[in-house]
Amino acid sequence: MQFIPQSIPDVLVIEPKVHGDHRGYFVETFRQDKLEQALGYKVNFVQDNESKSSKGVLRGLHFQLAPHAQSKLVRVIEGSVLDVAVDIRKGSPTFGQHVAVQLSGDNKKQLFVPRGFAHGFIVLTDTATFAYKVDNYYSPECDRGLAFDDKALNIDWVLPTDSLSLSDKDTKQPTFAELADCFDYATNYYA
Repeated sequence: MQFIPQSIPDVLVIEPKVHGDHRGYFVETFRQDKLEQALGYKVNFVQDNESKSSKGVLRGLHFQLAPHAQSKLVRVIEGSVLDVAVDIRKGSPTFGQHVAVQLSGDNKKQLFVPRGFAHGFIVLTDTATFAYKVDNYYSPECDRGLAFDDKALNIDWVLPTDSLSLSDKDTKQPTFAELADCFDYATNYYA
């Protein structure tokens, strides 16, 4: 496995080694010890989630506040998505910046999204099956979001806005400037 820091170093792309032959392939998709070595801190995933969506479905940008903040380890089983993580840690040198990575069933790449980031993805193929691990349980009272189309974030979602499919919740999220609930860069959310 390779762990590749992105333009925001706390966000990692993970490229597993794929062993393939005429029968198909085998890939190790998760190693707790190697991830923690790459991160420099412990992460305890407690839940796995999966969704299937059609082309143009945009889910996000979502996050949970402390004490139920979540890290995510995301991947695509089939299809392709553009996956985005936005730094919402006040005081961070990359506050308001984002990382966007194409994840697919073919490239097998994964993205580690740490606590303190809003996360979302858009489906680029006819369908996509998206799987992810989280290190904290869902908490409705801590559930928050950020407007996916905020011009201040300057995210290129690849597909035209009029072709997107969003939940009602995701059409009503605050802009980055309106975001009242953020994280503090100086706080250790893994302690």
